Amino acid sequence: MSQQLINSVKYLIRLSEEEELLLPTLFNRVTLKKNEPFLQEGKVSNHVGFIEEGLVGYIMTRNGEDVHAYFSGENEWLGNYESFLSRQPSTRSIIALEPCVLWTISKENLQKVFDTMKEGDRMGRLIIEDVFVKSSRQVTSLYTGTPEERYYEFFELFQHIQHRIPQYMIASFIGIKPQSLSRIRSRMAKKH
Repeated sequence: MSQQLINSVKYLIRLSEEEELLLPTLFNRVTLKKNEPFLQEGKVSNHVGFIEEGLVGYIMTRNGEDVHAYFSGENEWLGNYESFLSRQPSTRSIIALEPCVLWTISKENLQKVFDTMKEGDRMGRLIIEDVFVKSSRQVTSLYTGTPEERYYEFFELFQHIQHRIPQYMIASFIGIKPQSLSRIRSRMAKKH
């Protein structure tokens, strides 16, 4: 089992020796090739995961176009928690933008974490809170920020992985066309 995953869980909660031994029995190692889906739009999410290696994008199809809604890289949790918890079809796909190594857990095994680990409920709550804050921040930015402000927000959110994300995906994330992103980058470069 990935030491990165264990460290991530230990960052969130205290683990007893027994709980640390239980974790590897609940997670499965999954590899994805570039462009392979972790979850497809329209399917129910049966797993959430932890990214040991690689980069994924959250993509929605609207009016025949892909809209890039979010990105996650190493040492981050991934999944469509709305679909996972409600058992409703996902409104977005999660696609590997690079080859990935993931550690996934099913809803049943996650329930075992909650039921058997002393601080399992706390771990789940902290992960969901983090997802909620990031999602709320992005929605607020899309409705209140200028394209330049949304571009700065993108860099703040994804500073550690932004150089690995193609420009057209960045433009899609901030809600503009790639040509507009080029103009924004030009104006920003002149300011600095």
